[in-house]
Amino acid sequence: MSYGQGGPQSQWDPWKPNSQQPWTNGGDDGTPDWAALAEASETRNKRRKLLFIGGGALATVAVGTAVALAVVSANGDNHASGNPTNLPASASVPSGSATPSFAPTSAPPPLDPKDFISSSKKDTAPLSAGTLFPGTQLTMGDTVYKKGATADTTSCATAAGGKLPKILTANGCTRLIRATYTHGGVAATVGVAVFDSQAEATKVKAQAAKNAMVRALPGKGVKDFCNAAVCLTTTNAVGRYAYFTTVGFTDGKNVTGKDTQVFTTGTNLQDFIFNQIYRRGQAQASAAANQ
Repeated sequence: MSYGQGGPQSQWDPWKPNSQQPWTNGGDDGTPDWAALAEASETRNKRRKLLFIGGGALATVAVGTAVALAVVSANGDNHASGNPTNLPASASVPSGSATPSFAPTSAPPPLDPKDFISSSKKDTAPLSAGTLFPGTQLTMGDTVYKKGATADTTSCATAAGGKLPKILTANGCTRLIRATYTHGGVAATVGVAVFDSQAEATKVKAQAAKNAMVRALPGKGVKDFCNAAVCLTTTNAVGRYAYFTTVGFTDGKNVTGKDTQVFTTGTNLQDFIFNQIYRRGQAQASAAANQ
């Protein structure tokens, strides 16, 4: 960079880029004024020192503000309001973290509905044909089944056929509740056997896999069915309940593997009674959680 010799001298500011350094007013030897340069350097160092000190003060105030806001948030409703006053000086700012610490907490795990339907000690809600089979009809998808007769007995063996009477008796069946549903020439009886524990119901499910069925329940406009004809039977269990279906044609003809309506009815009624029993557990779990 070259420096011009004519005209007024530019004022040099050490904090302004591209400003010219001052030279002596007299003489043409091009020698800089070392005294002026030294004075400018001294001024520059002082200004830097002031800026560094000022920056430290700003940082201290920022820490103090963070402490004040953290305390307001911890003692209020998670929203600091107003402007904190009387911030601590830099010498009084506490060392260590300014963030308050809290002991970890966790919500209790939700109660399991299956726990309430797996033992008679917990499964104490009212139980009847009305609670298991409510209403006058059952809708599953696009199909509407009309409800027929219902029955409830503590003599489980009298409502069973094949090997099922002995199986129910041996495993301590306390009740057998039944209901019949019809649709389009197909009738189905659903039977729910009640036990004291899940272990007993599980054993019944395994033992009743063959040649064991709940007796078809006629009545309320439904004639006898599945007395001599071949019918579809199913067995399953959930919690302390074993449940069965016996499905056949109301005109007495045999069920074959091609009769998809019969198999669909059996599946629908199994799904229905499983959901009814599970909802029973959900209702009791919810009530216990709110106590």
